[in-house]
Amino acid sequence: MKTIYLTTPLYYVNAAPHLGHSYTTIAADCLARYHRLAGRSVFLLTGTDEHGQKIQQAAQTAGLSPQAFADRAVEQFASLWTLLEISHDEFIRTTQPRHQQAVQAIVTKLHAAGQLTRARYQGWYCTPEETFWTEAELGEPRPSGPEGRGGRPAGTRAPLCPACQRPLESVSEDGWMLPLRASQPWLKRYVETHEAFVQPATRRNELLALLERPLPEALCITRPRQRVDWGIPVPFSPEHVVYVWFDALLNYITVPGYVEDPARFAQLWPADVHFIGKDILRHHAVYWPIMLHALQVEEMPRMVFAHGWWKVGEQKMSKSLGNIVDPTAVIGQLLQGQPFAADIYRYFLLREIPFGQDGHFSEEALVTRLNADLANDLGNLVNRTLSMITGYHRGTIPPAGPHGQPLAQAAMRLAEAVSAAMDRLEFSAALESIMRVVAQANQYVESSAPWKLAKAGDTQTLSQVLGTLGEVLRIVAIVLEPFMPAVAQEIWRQLGCGERPRRLADAGRWPGLETDQPIGRPSVLFPKKAS
Repeated sequence: MKTIYLTTPLYYVNAAPHLGHSYTTIAADCLARYHRLAGRSVFLLTGTDEHGQKIQQAAQTAGLSPQAFADRAVEQFASLWTLLEISHDEFIRTTQPRHQQAVQAIVTKLHAAGQLTRARYQGWYCTPEETFWTEAELGEPRPSGPEGRGGRPAGTRAPLCPACQRPLESVSEDGWMLPLRASQPWLKRYVETHEAFVQPATRRNELLALLERPLPEALCITRPRQRVDWGIPVPFSPEHVVYVWFDALLNYITVPGYVEDPARFAQLWPADVHFIGKDILRHHAVYWPIMLHALQVEEMPRMVFAHGWWKVGEQKMSKSLGNIVDPTAVIGQLLQGQPFAADIYRYFLLREIPFGQDGHFSEEALVTRLNADLANDLGNLVNRTLSMITGYHRGTIPPAGPHGQPLAQAAMRLAEAVSAAMDRLEFSAALESIMRVVAQANQYVESSAPWKLAKAGDTQTLSQVLGTLGEVLRIVAIVLEPFMPAVAQEIWRQLGCGERPRRLADAGRWPGLETDQPIGRPSVLFPKKAS
């Protein structure tokens, strides 16, 4: 059976990781953990994109060599992924020899097959986005400055980048070109006949609208070394380096072994989901499939999922605006004193908005989720259940009540509900289904009133109530694993389950705990925080 292959983008190392980077990576990690929980083989790939003019300039500003600058930045990404318990199977750096050699082999293959032509290109370049724009893509020139540039008449000013709204630079230089427009009819048919290729539907519609207009004739896949020296040398053209986006996208096939290991490549490719932000949809849904098509790779990625942006106020996060949210600061400062701060952060990002839509980040919204969902509901259920088992049943698991009761039925259906949501990448819906059962269990505590049963001496009913609540916690700990791995493990420990594995299939069974199993020491999972 094919391994499920999931990827994040390779993150550009010109600045420290921010909330947007963590959001994409947490989502990919959550899906990887879900599939592993279901017993499937998974390969999760992430890494860093370390070449290009933007890195070269940032390194010069910092007074470092590009390699030293990249090494320092990579440490920040690696540290954050450890903090967030990202379970990646491999971390690729585009400066690693294995990647560089594979990219050179691929470029050489395209050249030998006659897929590349050398030509002079002219247009507008955005260094911050490392993206080239043609006049046709930018629309009509706008009157302003005294002189014309890039073929525009005098009296027009330099246009703004459609992606980041910064002024573009007029560029005219020699390079190696990969045809784009010639592949447009094929790509358009492919997108139209493969509905899942780009998701969500809003992004698919954007791509289809883009493909209604003529694409640029070609993509320049090189840069002149005299302008950008920090890149992978082109073997057959020493005066050029590989364009940073062409270099980075190839990681999706170089890591699985496209060049050197056909058996490994067959086991991993195609990618089941490329997780990306919507700002790099064009690179992944236009350039990337055309690159694969040129290489005669028969299978395209099964899905490119372009999620929305997180905004602070009404603006997209931006380094230039100074409104970047630092995950390390959120976890270490805003959530200081929380024993599971990283999991709280994971929960908020996955629960707050449907995956694919734009979201608004605020400290108030995060604290509200912490206090309402986690402290009042989940944490309260865990603490009160285990405290009552300690007080009323000598700290051992009582026999569970019958599985036909409504709470037991709801809990046993939870794995199915979570699976249905996860198959659609609806992380928020999956968490909502879990929290509904948590709320139902809290209501069950109130309606059954174990303290009254204890006072009345009804030990049989009391035992069944507490056993039922213990089983609900067992199921919650299993299905919560992909979203909050450390919290799931702690609930498991407090239940006394030790090193027993958590498996999704076990969430549909009743009972699953051993009667008279000693529980662990209860502790508060989520101390409430002042708003």
